[in-house]
Amino acid sequence: MSFLNNTKIAVIGGGSWATALIKILCEQQHIQIRWWLRNGNDIEHIRKFHHNPSYLSDVYLSPKKVKVFEKTKEAVKGADFVILAVPAAFVQESLQDLNESHLRGKRVVSAIKGMIPEENILVTDWISEKYKVPLNDIAVIAGPCHAEEVALEKQSYLTISSTDAGCAEDFSKLMTCRFVTAHPLADLYGVEYAAVMKNIIALACGITHGLGNGDNFQAVMVSNAMQEIRHFVTALDPRERQLSTSAYLGDLLVTAYSQFSRNRLFGNMIGRGYSVKAAQLEMKMIAEGYYATKSIFELNKKLHVELPITTAVYRILYQEESPSLVIEELKKVLK
Repeated sequence: MSFLNNTKIAVIGGGSWATALIKILCEQQHIQIRWWLRNGNDIEHIRKFHHNPSYLSDVYLSPKKVKVFEKTKEAVKGADFVILAVPAAFVQESLQDLNESHLRGKRVVSAIKGMIPEENILVTDWISEKYKVPLNDIAVIAGPCHAEEVALEKQSYLTISSTDAGCAEDFSKLMTCRFVTAHPLADLYGVEYAAVMKNIIALACGITHGLGNGDNFQAVMVSNAMQEIRHFVTALDPRERQLSTSAYLGDLLVTAYSQFSRNRLFGNMIGRGYSVKAAQLEMKMIAEGYYATKSIFELNKKLHVELPITTAVYRILYQEESPSLVIEELKKVLK
């Protein structure tokens, strides 16, 4: 693992997931982390007190390894890897000061579980097209893993997927530490689309829980969701893949059931009668499933895959239909 010595890693994003990833990276002995955050007050606080005041504030950030920057250009300068850990809705704004030259020769890793809104494309495709980063130099991080449990140093697992085995293997080594095990996997699109869709399913589970449905119905919904994900991903990228493994099923389960799932929480609020706007205002963090629902629904207009759960969530969130009536209809088609 000598390649880890003096590796420079830029992290773009100041939320809980970005903070958790930095905590993992800090476990490596000889690396440098260059961190860009949007919030100037948080930057000054981190420089002075060495923890993020807004997210996972108990996590100590070693000043010997972590340097924070106000400008993305400065953060990515000289970096070997660039990790994107901002909500998909804000990735364009966060990288607006960069051009092709700033990412040339770097490996870009998306830790974003969403799609570019309005354009309805994966973050990896957007990066490849806009910044001309070769697909072999792009990877994605999948779970099952919650930032909050990383902060508590509970045993966690990550999947690093890329079209290039070397890229996935190298970054897996960087993300492996005493409380995290990372595995490489050669299924970039499958992993990324599954990660996008599991947020929609978690949101649906939250809605049904908010309506008073219990574990029995949620189990049926998650089981059906795996078939929904399988059909959709296969339509986009047909190949053999084991969706029962942790990168797919595991990531779905932890997001659908966990107390830390922001998508489940958002859905729960909708099920209990909150409007979309009210739920968004009350939540401090972004629920990627809200934006992903529209992206997948729009993308599916060309594919015509049966997506009953995604369609139900879309009707509730974007057509403002009654959650209770829509879920009653959904119950009739689930098996």
